[in-house]
Amino acid sequence: MITGAHMVLYSTHPDADRAFMRDVLRLPNVDVGGGWLIFALPPSEVAVHPADDNGRHELYFLVDDLRSFISAMRKRDIHTSRVSAQRWGRITEVTLPSGGKIGVYEPRHARPPTVQTKAVRVTRGPVAKSDSPAAGGKGRRVVRHRTP
Repeated sequence: MITGAHMVLYSTHPDADRAFMRDVLRLPNVDVGGGWLIFALPPSEVAVHPADDNGRHELYFLVDDLRSFISAMRKRDIHTSRVSAQRWGRITEVTLPSGGKIGVYEPRHARPPTVQTKAVRVTRGPVAKSDSPAAGGKGRRVVRHRTP
């Protein structure tokens, strides 16, 4: 039924935050046109927590070794917050170029098994007419996704 998830981060400086995800976190990505990058993520999980109102969502990246992650960020002069030890894991926040923050934690809780989905093969199609060099575009190719 569910084959993945698409998370959206809102940013006042999206180009800088996209570059951070691409160059610092080294997340695989695809340019879907105009520099708009969509990033692949490793296996994920969702937890539903009680709250007073609906509509609040949080994103955390999971790491196997929080100390190593913080060390790698420091080498690049990227700020992380003080580590907080929780019963469910050790957590820090990394500051994005826009000033936004994303939680990063080393889980201590059990992890669900990875969901297996059909492989998706990406093929490159012809240059989209609206993006052709003759139309003033950069000649990027249309990306088509299909399953075998």
